[in-house]
Amino acid sequence: MSPNQPSFIDVDQLCVGLYVHLDLGWMDHPFTLSNFKIKDEEQITKIKKTGLKRLRYDPTRSDFEPIALPNHSATAILSLTKSADNEQSLPPTEAELSEAAKLAYKAARLNDLHHAIDDSEKKFIVASDIARQVTRNILTAPKISIVQAELIVNDMVDTALTEGDIAIHALNGNRSSDSHYQHSLNVTVLALMMAKSIEMTREDARLLGMAALFHDIGKVEITDKILMKKDPLTTAEQSNFELHSEIGARMANEVGLPNRIAQIIRQHHEHADCSGYPNHLKAAQTDPIARLIAIVNTYDNLCNPSNSLLAKTPYEALAHMYANLRSKLDESLLKRLIKSLGIYPPGSIVQLSSGVYAVVISVNPNKPLRPFVMLHDPLASRREPLILDLRDEPNTHISICLRQSQLPADVLDYLNPRKRISYFMDADLFANEKMAD
Repeated sequence: MSPNQPSFIDVDQLCVGLYVHLDLGWMDHPFTLSNFKIKDEEQITKIKKTGLKRLRYDPTRSDFEPIALPNHSATAILSLTKSADNEQSLPPTEAELSEAAKLAYKAARLNDLHHAIDDSEKKFIVASDIARQVTRNILTAPKISIVQAELIVNDMVDTALTEGDIAIHALNGNRSSDSHYQHSLNVTVLALMMAKSIEMTREDARLLGMAALFHDIGKVEITDKILMKKDPLTTAEQSNFELHSEIGARMANEVGLPNRIAQIIRQHHEHADCSGYPNHLKAAQTDPIARLIAIVNTYDNLCNPSNSLLAKTPYEALAHMYANLRSKLDESLLKRLIKSLGIYPPGSIVQLSSGVYAVVISVNPNKPLRPFVMLHDPLASRREPLILDLRDEPNTHISICLRQSQLPADVLDYLNPRKRISYFMDADLFANEKMAD
């Protein structure tokens, strides 16, 4: 097909991610523009109500291929199956057609989900590299570092605030590794997820993102002996470590970051019960953004401590925060975090009611007990493992959360869970999920 030749699809082939053109007068449809990328199922319903049977779409500006018409994919699958069995090719029955269509649809969804996860990992690696550069170079090249930081923060803010739904995805694919883990990036991603849940303004969300990315810059003046120590810090070492909040605030002012960001950096270890540092402030005396960063910073530090042997599972981290740290944290924001991450947060290792082991890769915000899980299936390629949407499996549920040490050796080798959990947000990943709704 030539680049200038229009592409047409049946209205039943519409899916989230397609860039479509509505060949109607502007008063004949309910949209602001006549050409746009489909964001959610509600838009598809509105398009179908216009009465259009065929639409133009732009493959180059679409995220996915149109849905294959069920009868086409089903007939193809049945034809291949019967040929393999050397049976005479007969027209499929209605029951066969329906079952084959389901299989084709599930296969297409799984393929699209793998592509979305792969794209998410590519974006994460770029963001991880930039996060490392800007925090390392903030003193020697402050202007360039701030511009680079604003680019990735603004991009994440746009994803978090402008998309209908976003997925927080725990990276466990083939592109990224533990070496890409960046605490500052994890805190930024989780903080911006929270920004969406509390309907934060775009201006405050950008401020939040920049403060989260630079919240630990003061650690450059703390010795590695303290930062990398596996054993508990001595009283003197702990006092030295706690200086990083005020050092970071001073550095933020020196490189030209806004005064409010400097204040947030200074306060991100303050506690609601006055037990925090450096000034032992009450909750009401601290910036709301500092209280938010304090929560996601605590969560990531529990899941990804310097000594990996002390790491809590995401499930354990949330349970510990709620049971033991509520008096120190903003309780309303803590409840928001738990609701956003779900009972089984991304990165959790679980066993299903079927007995199969799995890793939670992303959470459906509206059904936190029914996340997406990557299954241990020795018959499936580790590069393209089976992924199950528990919303589609009413007879299957999560039975228990596990630690890595509780997995059989072959399961641990297959699932290959990270020692450090990295998060990234992706609207495209959730777009695939919504196709199932």
